Amino acid sequence: MNQPVWSAIPPDTGKADPARLALLGHDLRAAVSDVLGGLRLIDHAEIDPATVLQLERVRAAGEVLARLLEESLAAMLGEEQIDGPQIANVQMSRFLYDIEVRWSGRAREKGLGFHIAVEPGVPTVLALDRIALERVLANILSNAIKYTDAGTVRMHVGLTEDRGLRLSVHDEGPGFSAEAMGRLFQFAGRPEGTDKPGHGLGLHISQDMAHRLGGSVSVHNRPGGGADVVFELPASAWHLATPGVREDLPDLSRVKVLLAEDNITNQTIISHMLAAMGAEFELAADGVEALHWLEREEFDLALIDIEMPRLSGIDVIRALRAAGGAQSRMPVLAVTAYVLRANRDAIYAAGADGILAKPLPGIESFGLAIAAALARAEAHTVLDAVPPEETVELNLARFEHLMEIAGPDNSGELLDRLHSDLRKTERGLIAALSDTDRAAIRAETHVLISLAGAVGAERLQALAETVNAAAHRREDGPMKTLAAEMLAQIDRLIGFVRREIDRRGAPG
Repeated sequence: MNQPVWSAIPPDTGKADPARLALLGHDLRAAVSDVLGGLRLIDHAEIDPATVLQLERVRAAGEVLARLLEESLAAMLGEEQIDGPQIANVQMSRFLYDIEVRWSGRAREKGLGFHIAVEPGVPTVLALDRIALERVLANILSNAIKYTDAGTVRMHVGLTEDRGLRLSVHDEGPGFSAEAMGRLFQFAGRPEGTDKPGHGLGLHISQDMAHRLGGSVSVHNRPGGGADVVFELPASAWHLATPGVREDLPDLSRVKVLLAEDNITNQTIISHMLAAMGAEFELAADGVEALHWLEREEFDLALIDIEMPRLSGIDVIRALRAAGGAQSRMPVLAVTAYVLRANRDAIYAAGADGILAKPLPGIESFGLAIAAALARAEAHTVLDAVPPEETVELNLARFEHLMEIAGPDNSGELLDRLHSDLRKTERGLIAALSDTDRAAIRAETHVLISLAGAVGAERLQALAETVNAAAHRREDGPMKTLAAEMLAQIDRLIGFVRREIDRRGAPG
């Protein structure tokens, strides 16, 4: 028989052909990315809730598939990998939501219920190996659903007496026989003679992955029928390596960040800062890997190094902005050592929302830059959702008086110039605040005080005056506290002016 053209195993050697494996890996990654990208482009507002739930189930399972595929391809292709557990922040609310939408669908196919209960006090962010955690629960839940014919499979998330994490799965199946109990973790499953398919690998895999995480899996029959499978993870296995989120830092415990950076030292520094603020994050070592992450998972913010191998950061940002969908509007901060005006202009032209200069600032300035970018993105969302008068704190009488002074022949030009000046000041402030450049902060807020006062943006004017005074007195605390709100107000004013330009038919 002829060898299929798609086979990665040459018939004469029985060994994998690296070139064919690489091609197969490329095609598999592209196919999975297309599936996930297509799911994200579906408008849920036009679909009934039951269908939305099924799409979310496919999306959650697809993201797990993509992660497992990356791990498998890296192993087959001999790509560089970090030895041991791949520790990263995992946001429990997001993680458990994905578990619920994925496995509730599997349960409904059998006419079963599925429910997750979470005790108060469970940490919002854990630092551990997400792939291993996913595999532990996937195999436990798969077994529970497979061996339950009626009723509900329940998952309970809580803490042990010594603050360890306990995840318990309760099913209403036949339970385990004494013989099965003796070989549960030796490639054997429920009682012999069962008509359920499978080879009993699930609990063996779960135990192996639990040990990889530093925990254990135990099995008990319930007095009233059914079984409990309990996964316990001691506190020492998941506590964050850094202290809790400091009061002077933004809380990023609900934020998922993509960090694209090829330098190992910078990866480590930025990862530690993100972890200290509670963010969940994924690492990409070059531009191509960054695009793969963006194609297969959703993020709240991206940190993109400009000088990366295979594909530059500017090309990554351009591709993201051109992709369409909600994620294409995600805030992006560029990380670069090249901060000359020409470099800044090229970065902003590609679609970046801000620039972090290397060497990176301290964690306070780093956190401020992220908080400001997220605040600006939130302001954009608000502007799209509600009328202008509800989003910009503006003395409309003063604004209209300014338009009357300019007159119908000159108001368009005035608005266009105002829009340009506000955008320029906004970008200057983002750069200055990221670098804690007090002289630049004073200069930019001085301009902003004048612009805001002229149009009647009284709240923005007051914020700019306060930040300017704090920069003069070198009081970084008040300056940074008010900066995020000031940037949000600037963004709202820019949106208001942009709409006025469109409404009045002004140039720009």
